[in-house]
Amino acid sequence: MTASMTPHYEPPHDPVGGDARYRTHSDGPVRAVGDDGPGLRTEVRRAALVTVTMTVSGVLLGLLWLWLAPRVPLVSDGKAVYFKNSEGEEAIGADGTFVLLALGFGALTAAVVFCVWRRGGIGLVVGTVVGGLLGSLVAWRLGVWLGPPQDVAAHARAVGKGTVFDAPLQLRAKGALLVWPIAASAVHLGLTGLFGPRDPLPPPPAGF
Repeated sequence: MTASMTPHYEPPHDPVGGDARYRTHSDGPVRAVGDDGPGLRTEVRRAALVTVTMTVSGVLLGLLWLWLAPRVPLVSDGKAVYFKNSEGEEAIGADGTFVLLALGFGALTAAVVFCVWRRGGIGLVVGTVVGGLLGSLVAWRLGVWLGPPQDVAAHARAVGKGTVFDAPLQLRAKGALLVWPIAASAVHLGLTGLFGPRDPLPPPPAGF
């Protein structure tokens, strides 16, 4: 008698210490399981990091706003303070400058966040919104604090009658504080939707 030379087939088994995300099935292809993205702790840590970074970036926005915002010239006659250019548009120029800078900061910070973490996630969205709002608040208060004195009457007395001086830096449209968080969240969601990783397609049904 001779033994059969046909090898006995045994179904493959998972290797010890192998990647737990993959399992081999006898009736289907290898599938990835357990890849549910970062955990809650990771999401919170990322959101906190983004929030703190964007808040600190508000210092740069405030300095740029102070530097680029047009000055509003005032003059005193010894009794009252007047605009030197009654038809000038400098009074609204500060708001426009802040909005344009906030748009740029929103797009830039969103691009940086996306490049660091391409997968996205609710934590990053929350971080960009909260961080953008806090950064805007920091920029606004810093620009006002470093700008011309807020006490116009005292400033007019200090410079003297007929001397032109700058009005305090003000943000009249407080809605401008929302430009950075809105722009950052919109750009980040758009980049994630266009260039973020795609979920794998489900395997075809058996028999196909």
